[in-house]
Amino acid sequence: MEFVMVPGGWQGGWVFDSVAGELRRRGHRVEAVTLAGLELEGSADLERPANLAAHVDQVAAVVERLDGTSVALCGHSYAGLVIAGVADRLGDRLDHLVFIDAYVPDNGDSCWSLTTEMFREMFIAGARADGRWVEVPDGMDPRARAHPLASFVQGITLEGNPWPALRRTYISGGDWTGSPFVELTERLRKDPAWQVHEIPVGHNIARRDPQAVAAVLDALPTATR
Repeated sequence: MEFVMVPGGWQGGWVFDSVAGELRRRGHRVEAVTLAGLELEGSADLERPANLAAHVDQVAAVVERLDGTSVALCGHSYAGLVIAGVADRLGDRLDHLVFIDAYVPDNGDSCWSLTTEMFREMFIAGARADGRWVEVPDGMDPRARAHPLASFVQGITLEGNPWPALRRTYISGGDWTGSPFVELTERLRKDPAWQVHEIPVGHNIARRDPQAVAAVLDALPTATR
């Protein structure tokens, strides 16, 4: 199977290093994307931060160049919006969508509209310096980078059935303090279109329990088409 893995706010593809290593040992191919503006060497254009549409375009381009026949598109946190936008455009190129403690949007939703007041306050406080970039919250990995505010506030455009015939998996990090995903997780548990797994280690599941994440992904059914 081929996995495309998209990180959440402030983080780069490095956040999936351990998960990717385990999946490769199990025979899978993995591409972990670092979204525009989150590069380790710093954004190429500080004056024009990437928005959500730019991130969707970026990941869609990754999917379009794959030659695999069984592709799972995985997104953590903010990247739930990104992978939803890609699936809306390229659903016929995908077999699975995997939301890792992530937002699951409807048309017009944004990270801003779906998150909690705690995170909205964090976004505004973090962007106070220039109104464009949200500073890295305390306690994150030193590789984390300021995140473009525009991507947190722009609404997603989903033009049709965003995930036609796609298998959908949700991996919950459990009920951590301030989580915007507890009610969502319980709702998805009742939806037969979704498979829900819980790895109760908090939000940064890929860093805290990469073996468990890799085990869930490795067990995804292979495409029959």
